[in-house]
Amino acid sequence: MSNHHVLVTTDWAEDHLDDEDVRFVEVDVNTDAYDSNHIPGAVGWNWKTQLQDQLRRTIASKENFEKLLQHSGITNDTTIVLYGDNNNWFAAWAYWLLKYYGHEDVRILDGGRKKWETENRELTTDVVDYDTADYTISGENKKYRAFRDDIEPKLNSSDFGLVDVRSPDEFTGKILAPPGLNELSQRPGHIPGASNIPWSKAVNDDGTFKSEEELKKLYEGEGITPDKEIIAYCRIGERSAHSWFVLNELLEYPNVRNYDGSWTEWGNLIDAPIER
Repeated sequence: MSNHHVLVTTDWAEDHLDDEDVRFVEVDVNTDAYDSNHIPGAVGWNWKTQLQDQLRRTIASKENFEKLLQHSGITNDTTIVLYGDNNNWFAAWAYWLLKYYGHEDVRILDGGRKKWETENRELTTDVVDYDTADYTISGENKKYRAFRDDIEPKLNSSDFGLVDVRSPDEFTGKILAPPGLNELSQRPGHIPGASNIPWSKAVNDDGTFKSEEELKKLYEGEGITPDKEIIAYCRIGERSAHSWFVLNELLEYPNVRNYDGSWTEWGNLIDAPIER
């Protein structure tokens, strides 16, 4: 794939493990996987407690995220390489958050933790304690984030595309959430007019992203074209961050936002329109 500016291969990663200006970050729903072992030199971020505001159910505040970056030994000029489990769901969320807060050089390890492990590359339990770095967030790229009020007025517009990246069973309302997950909505179904393009259709069996041609065909075949304003959503925003990454970064669609409130918000709204 030609998107070497946003994706790195496992070979590239292995060659740059000791670069001072590159920081590897493992991002998962919690740090259990990281604690068991991780790529040498990587720091571990907890999606639940460090990338979100648990009290207000929103993204980490500018102040808290700035502190996390400083404690991770990251400066504004650091090349950040993100990876994680679940085919990089939470790594993609961290990518989206870093772009939202204006970090220039962020990349995703293509294939994530799965590919690194499958290739029997080095893993360690050593935790590196980096010196606190200087980091300043100067602003927000609000064009990357969607809120519930951005959606309803556009529901029937021809220049608007809504991508529901959940499984077909979630989309049709057969189930509320994948088994064992507890952030739930009151009602099953989907936002009216949404195209169901599961995030998993964008990746190969080894966890790497499909080619640009395959991805283009996948989205355009469902009417999700670059001339439209696109909003992606899932259940809690992490799978849709993965699809946002595909559309915004790999396909370079000009107007793509992630609705991180997603179905746990929409499915709980009083009087919000729902289809099944």
